[in-house]
Amino acid sequence: MKTSAEQISDGYDPDDMSRRTKAILIGSAGNLIEWYDIYAYSAFSLYFAGAFFPSGDAVAQQLAAASLFAAAFLVRPLGGVLFGYFADRRGRRNALTASVLLMSFGSLLIAVTPAYASIGVAAPVILAIARLLQSLSQGGEYGSGATYLSEVAHPDRRGFYSGVWYTTLIGGQLCAVLVLLILQKLLLTPEQLKAWGWRIPFLIGALLSIAAYYLRRDMPESQLFLEAQKRARSESVWRILGRNWRSALLVVGLTIGGTSAFYTYTTYMQKFLRLSVGLSDDETTLITSGSLLFAVILQPLYGALSDRIGRKPLLIGFGIFGVLGTYPLLTALQATKSPLTAFLLICAAWAIVSGYTSIAAIIKAELFPTAIRAIGVGAPYALTVALFGGSVDYVALAFKNSGVESGFYWYATACIFVSLICYVFMRDTKAHSRMEQAL
Repeated sequence: MKTSAEQISDGYDPDDMSRRTKAILIGSAGNLIEWYDIYAYSAFSLYFAGAFFPSGDAVAQQLAAASLFAAAFLVRPLGGVLFGYFADRRGRRNALTASVLLMSFGSLLIAVTPAYASIGVAAPVILAIARLLQSLSQGGEYGSGATYLSEVAHPDRRGFYSGVWYTTLIGGQLCAVLVLLILQKLLLTPEQLKAWGWRIPFLIGALLSIAAYYLRRDMPESQLFLEAQKRARSESVWRILGRNWRSALLVVGLTIGGTSAFYTYTTYMQKFLRLSVGLSDDETTLITSGSLLFAVILQPLYGALSDRIGRKPLLIGFGIFGVLGTYPLLTALQATKSPLTAFLLICAAWAIVSGYTSIAAIIKAELFPTAIRAIGVGAPYALTVALFGGSVDYVALAFKNSGVESGFYWYATACIFVSLICYVFMRDTKAHSRMEQAL
C-alpha cells in the first residue's frame, strides 16, 4: 500500500481530494434543493392546477399550468446572463448563494398564495411572478454550478463529478416525487392534497433553500477563478465572450436534443403516464420515482466512463439511439397497460439519455476560458432550455389536445437529430479542454 507521500508524488493527494469532494458535495446539495423546488411545481401540478385555473377539463387545467411553466423559462436566459456575469466578476460562491436565496422566496410565494376562488385572477398572476423568480434563480444556478463543479473537481475525474452533479439535479425531482408519495400514501387523502396539501412541498423547498444558503456561504472559492480574476479585470466580459461566439453557439446545438429528452422523461413523464397511459396516481408516482432512481445510478457511471474514453462517444451514442429509439419507446409506452412494462421502457430511455445528461455540465464548461465560463455556459444553455426544455410539457399536451399525440414523438426525435449533427462534427472536449485557459 502506498504512503501519503508516494500518493502525492503520483499526482494523488488524499487531503486535496477530500477538500475537492467536500466542496463539490456542498455545491451539489444546493443544486439538488434548487431543482427540487422546480420539480415540485411539475410533480404537484396535478393537484394545484384546479386551484389556480378554474376549468372543468383536467387536460385544460394541466395545459394552463404547463403554459405558465414554459413561459417562466423565457426569463432563464436573463438569469443566466445576470448570475453568469456576477459569477465571472464576483465569484462562483457569491452567485450560487444569491441564486438559492431567490429560489427560496419564489417557493415561499407559491406556498402562501390564496386560490382563485379567494382572490380571483390575482392568484395565477402571483403564481406567475413566483415562477419567474424561480426561473431567474435556475437560470443562474446551472451556469454558476456547472462552472464551480468543473473548476473544483480533479482534472482526471471531471466526468465522474459531472455525473454526480447531474445526480443531484435528477435527485431534486426524485425528492419531489418522494414527498408526493409520502403525502399520497401516508399522510393525506386525495381531497386534502387538492385542497391544501399541495402547499406543503413548496414550504419544504423554501426552508431547504435557506439551509442551502448557509451551506454555500462557507464554500471555498474556485482557485481557477481567483487566478483568472487577476488577469481578466482589465478586459470586458462581453469582449471575451464575443471572441468565443462559436463555443456559445455550440452550447445551443449540444443542448437542444438533450434538454428536450431530459424534460420528456422528467417533468412530462408523470403527466404522460397519468393522462395518456392511463395509470393510477399511485402507479404513476411509483414508476416515476423508480425510474428516476435508476437514472441517478447511471449518471456517475457514465461520467466516469467519459473520463476514460472521452466525452464525444457518449454524446454520439445518445444521439444515434435517441433518434432511432424515441418514437418506438414512446409509442410502446403509450400502448402498454402494465406498470412493470412502463417502468422498464422508461429505464431503457434513461440508458440512452444518460449519455448526454451525465456529462452535459462538464462538456459545456470545457468549451470556455475561466474568465467567461459561467456566463458562457449559463446564457446560451438557459436560452436553449427556455425554447426546447421548458416548453416540452406544453408542446406535448398541445399535440395531445389536438388529437395527434404521436406528433410529439417525432418532434422529440427531430430535436435529438439536430444535436447529433453537432456531436459528429465537434471536437472531443476532454482532449481539447480549455479549463486551464484564463482568457
